[in-house]
Parts: sequence; C-alpha cells; structure tokens
Amino acid sequence: MPRDELLKMPEAADIRQEGRQEGRQEGRQEGQQEGEQKGEAKLLIRLLTRRFGQLPAAVHEKIALANSETLEQWSDLVLDARSLEELFGVDH
Repeated sequence: MPRDELLKMPEAADIRQEGRQEGRQEGRQEGQQEGEQKGEAKLLIRLLTRRFGQLPAAVHEKIALANSETLEQWSDLVLDARSLEELFGVDH
C-alpha cells in the first residue's frame, strides 16, 4: 500500500494524535519542573541575601547550575549555616 494511503487511514490519524498528546504532556511536565526549580532558586537567593547580604557571582552561578535536589538541601541548611563558605565552599 502506498505511503499516502497509509497516512490517510484512521489508525494513522489516531497514532499521530496520540503522539502529539504525549509530546504536549511531556512538555508540560518539563515546563512545570523547570518552573519549580527556578522558584526554588529564587527563594534560596532571597533567603541567602537576607542572611548574608549581597551574594558573590560564584554563589549565583552555583545556584543557577544546581538541580532541584541540591537546591532543597541548601535551603534546608541556610538557617544553620554561619557563612556562605560553610554552605557553598566560597568566600563572600
């Protein structure tokens, strides 16, 4: 059967539709995770700035590159840390 005819079959349309739906769902999930991670990073920066003052570029860079799990760990430690160096291993 020619390709054009195969693509016109109802089953092909269902498969294409299913693929599009799966792609949209994956995109939404990735977007949500990325948004949550950015929110975690923003909150951590606010907490650190209130506690330690202006943050060095190295801290901003570490936070920007960190995954969600690491951001959560740092957020848990921020209240007990005595310095940025203790938390991140950098001078301020």
